Amino acid sequence: MIAPALADQTVAVFGGSSGIGLATAQAAHALGANVTIASRSAIRLREAANAIGGAETAALDIRDADAVRRFFEQRHPFDHIVVSAAELAVGPLRKRSLADERAAMDSKFWGAVHVAHAARIRPGGSLTLVSGMIGVRPTGGATMLSAINAAIDALAKALATEMAPIRINCVSPGRIETAWWDFLPAADRQALFDRTAAALPLKRIGRAEEVAAQIVHLMQNGFMTGSVVLVDGGGSVA
Repeated sequence: MIAPALADQTVAVFGGSSGIGLATAQAAHALGANVTIASRSAIRLREAANAIGGAETAALDIRDADAVRRFFEQRHPFDHIVVSAAELAVGPLRKRSLADERAAMDSKFWGAVHVAHAARIRPGGSLTLVSGMIGVRPTGGATMLSAINAAIDALAKALATEMAPIRINCVSPGRIETAWWDFLPAADRQALFDRTAAALPLKRIGRAEEVAAQIVHLMQNGFMTGSVVLVDGGGSVA
């Protein structure tokens, strides 16, 4: 059987209090996993744990390498680890401050590095990173984020050889409807979604649970490592 349930396996999701991370934690919990979610906000973690139906929580900043190290030192090794945490804002490089761009790199790229460096994973387990389709199809509207996502794709492939036989993969989503977009006024957000959908072969944007389904599959499929899987509605070829 290629896709067994996750009964009694342990899953840690960094960025598990919202969006793709929360959807992944919910999917893993539904398959019987014991789930731990980590993010910066204790309040959001409590709300997410309730939405999941029960989960251990850990309030930490993934940019803090010592905090990530302590997280793993204080727990038994996990069967599966997922990194979807990131504090990001997007825009053209020359219209944003270098300090803000460094902060984005610290959050999404170095956060993933911190987890990979400290992670304790049981034999047969996996680490799954989350990048983004614009790492494959860069855009000047999000120059640094394009570069960060490409770097995470490469990081996953390199780690797959370094950490073998632990399995390392990456999921690369296209535009997904999550609360991350709430910084935009509702009308602007919907207009963006509509424009994106019109340009995609599937004529709609994605849902967090669709990305989560792929992440869970990478946990379950013991013959996948070093893969970067696009879940983008065809955005990379449109």
